Amino acid sequence: MEYVTLGKTDIKISRIGLGAWQFSEAWTKPDYSIAKEVVKKAIELNVNFFDTAMVYGLGVSENYLGRALREANVKRDDVVVVTKIPGDFLNEYDIPLAVEKSVRILGLGYIDVLLAHWPPVWHNYPTCEYARAMEKMVRIGLVRYIGLSNFPVELVESFRKCLSTVDVEVFQIRYNIVERYAEKELIPYAEKNRITVMAWSPIAKGAVTGKYTPQNLPQFQDVRSGEPVFHPKNFEKVYKVVEVLNELSKKYGKTPTQIALNWLIMASPVVVPIPGAKNPEQVVDNVGAVGWRLSQEDWLLLDRLSRDIRIVYSIRYLDREFA
Repeated sequence: MEYVTLGKTDIKISRIGLGAWQFSEAWTKPDYSIAKEVVKKAIELNVNFFDTAMVYGLGVSENYLGRALREANVKRDDVVVVTKIPGDFLNEYDIPLAVEKSVRILGLGYIDVLLAHWPPVWHNYPTCEYARAMEKMVRIGLVRYIGLSNFPVELVESFRKCLSTVDVEVFQIRYNIVERYAEKELIPYAEKNRITVMAWSPIAKGAVTGKYTPQNLPQFQDVRSGEPVFHPKNFEKVYKVVEVLNELSKKYGKTPTQIALNWLIMASPVVVPIPGAKNPEQVVDNVGAVGWRLSQEDWLLLDRLSRDIRIVYSIRYLDREFA
């Protein structure tokens, strides 16, 4: 395993984390026995960086992750657990209530990193109100560090100006080889300010794993079926990258998933992918992305090819026809 420093702290985190959204009904019926085996395998492979959220099953994911870590008998200081508080909760009243509950559900004594999951755009909570309330959670010891998930740079700046004793240490943003908008502002900002970037959807929800083809896309009952990246018109473009990932897979003796994750790791020193895993085998696959590097030539080949891709996010709207 490779390790990097978390933000501006002295904490070392694995270069590949484990996302735990799949430990909830969003993907399938939650099964603790599977979650336990996934976490156990991650620990065996020296993954020490775990991500969950309050809204993942309204605590189910947090419960499964915390319980699995406790039953694995890992030392508390040896793992770094991130959870996220949704925008709906981002006010001075809800934040302490929700954080205290999250700490109880996880059962690990404290939260290593608390992220605001998205801006409170529906409720118009003042930025400084929730920034200072999150900072207070650090001061009283329920949380060690704070960060932001899915926030634009302008709002990040506003949030940071409200803080007095801590700073933002983590961003969590969508970033993968075919969805690269994060490179325009957020990743350069993170590099300049020594902020760790947790890349969510680092394999584009499976679109770049080689599992799917234009003739074999996720079915309607799958949570991914409505994702723009899987729309036939978009996936046609994505598949050009998948074909090259498949070719490089043979060249390096690695899976397309490992190639795609390795490309992300090489893209920036602050990027830490947090792929999910529905079984222990997928954990092994994810971890196989570290400990080696693509050649400069092959990294640039993927860079040029993927840079030309434009995912049309309005595609389903554009497809609608009315009499």
